[in-house]
Amino acid sequence: MSQTLKEKIASQLKDDLIDIEEALQTNLNPYLDLVRQTAGHILFSGGKRLRPLLMVLSARACGYSGNREIFFSIIFEYLHTATLLHDDLVDDAAIRRGQPAAHAVFGNPTAVLTGDFLLARALSIASQSGLTKVIHVIAGITENLSQGEIHQLLRKGDLSLSENEYMQVIHNKTAVLIQGACRVGALIANADTKQEAAMSDYGLYVGLAFQMIDDLLDYTAQSDVLGKKIGADIKEGKLTLPVIFALQKAKPADRAFMESVLRSKNFDENEFEAFKSLLNDYGGLDYTRQQASNYVEKAKAALAELDESPSQTLLMDVADYALARQY
Repeated sequence: MSQTLKEKIASQLKDDLIDIEEALQTNLNPYLDLVRQTAGHILFSGGKRLRPLLMVLSARACGYSGNREIFFSIIFEYLHTATLLHDDLVDDAAIRRGQPAAHAVFGNPTAVLTGDFLLARALSIASQSGLTKVIHVIAGITENLSQGEIHQLLRKGDLSLSENEYMQVIHNKTAVLIQGACRVGALIANADTKQEAAMSDYGLYVGLAFQMIDDLLDYTAQSDVLGKKIGADIKEGKLTLPVIFALQKAKPADRAFMESVLRSKNFDENEFEAFKSLLNDYGGLDYTRQQASNYVEKAKAALAELDESPSQTLLMDVADYALARQY
């Protein structure tokens, strides 16, 4: 097929992407230029706009007939950007999307407070929906995002992290935001309870798959393509599914080597390549991709509750893209 899945989605949503970019600029409206500069450093550095696009598509797939879906969709990009500002600071990450992290450019206090501003801006926009349910969803997202980050922080570097705990972390850190985008799309469309539940399930499953593939890419992608340093997860003390699974299966000598790499922040390229080989040998990479694939299939099955439409088809494509993406 001459056109990749990503290109197909982008070409069909190019006008919406233009409108989203304009809305993100127009509605940022900080009081101080420094806030705009700090937010813009990451907000306009090449993000996929997955979350706002999913909200737009979800609203239309549920029969939305208004003209404010773009405006409400930017809630989710502001929330996402706030989490990136805070996460990069907590993780002491040096690079985000191929450029220096915001805290490295503008300083820690500015990065934290700009993230706080974006959270508040998202809630302010949500309030303009006039729907208590929408505000409730956004408030719940912010609670879960914080809890997910704290949970991960508490277990940072802990080699006993279980798969169940990992799932709790990615549910709170990633999936709830995508789930919320899809659910709010249904809410502003005044969808019935079955459609609202279907969109919520779809977003949850896509979100879980998306994060699993993101974690996989830390071991399979090229650094210049991924936009961050390869091996960043283990240098930051994050145990993700490929590692958790492989550690469980590894023979004692191999597990000892893997643990030594995980405990070291100064492993060299050869050690990292050997570590990746063990992840592959013990099935960590395949297992993660299979689990992600299972969630993608669940996401697509949830869409059966909706009538067939161009937006529903695009939601199917986005689910497939979550699995097929390379960065």
